[in-house]
Amino acid sequence: MELTSLSSLTTLLVSLQEGLLTITVNRPDKMNALNRSVFEELEKVLDVIDADKNIRAVIITGAGAKAFVAGADISEFTTLDQQQATQLARRGQLIFERIEKNSKPFIAAVNGFALGGGCELAMACHIRLAAEQAKFGQPEVNLGLIPGYGGTQRLTQLVGKGKALELMMSGNMLSAPDALQWGLVNYVCPAEELIEKTKQLLVAIVSKGPGAVASVIAAVNAHYEKGAEAYLEEVRLFGECFGTAEMKEGVSAFLEKRKPNFQ
Repeated sequence: MELTSLSSLTTLLVSLQEGLLTITVNRPDKMNALNRSVFEELEKVLDVIDADKNIRAVIITGAGAKAFVAGADISEFTTLDQQQATQLARRGQLIFERIEKNSKPFIAAVNGFALGGGCELAMACHIRLAAEQAKFGQPEVNLGLIPGYGGTQRLTQLVGKGKALELMMSGNMLSAPDALQWGLVNYVCPAEELIEKTKQLLVAIVSKGPGAVASVIAAVNAHYEKGAEAYLEEVRLFGECFGTAEMKEGVSAFLEKRKPNFQ
């Protein structure tokens, strides 16, 4: 699949510049809320990301100044029975898992409200940057619900059990500075600098060996999937790197005191 196959998208905007693909959730009149169409189109974009070697890294952000993604489209919930709701949650988890486990780095540029499913989308990305006015939260308890797209697990991994329980049980929102202090985001910056700051970080990342970057992602994810066995996964991935042309180029460049030319 190629980027041209995405010309018919209606809820997402995509643009590719120097290997960096920017995905913008484009429902500003609905605070960029996640609905069936967003999920369907996000799956299509992920298929292209996996297939297109010209895409080195991905930025996810929201349209407008108010919201990154302010949650799920609650109007769709009124038609769901218990079985359909279970299927919806599992679908959301699988899509976000594709982001979390992707070999290409994803950064969430959180430009506004990241609530409910929006916070879960941001947490599925490998790194998060936030505008100064951004707000985070998992307010599902206000609807008599809990997070269903992986939020109970990823929030706990990122901020710890006590703070995760506080945020999810109270339904309170977290400011960008507090999110930084809690470890939920890596950087906070003025809104007008958010995308440029995100691109600068990704440019630094994609200048490294893509295989090594992918192995870092896999090894870190193994910590949560395999427990103590993750050390063995690290050993396996480390050994695999020694069989690559990428590693040979990196070592040669270091010894020759030049910049590596990773392909």
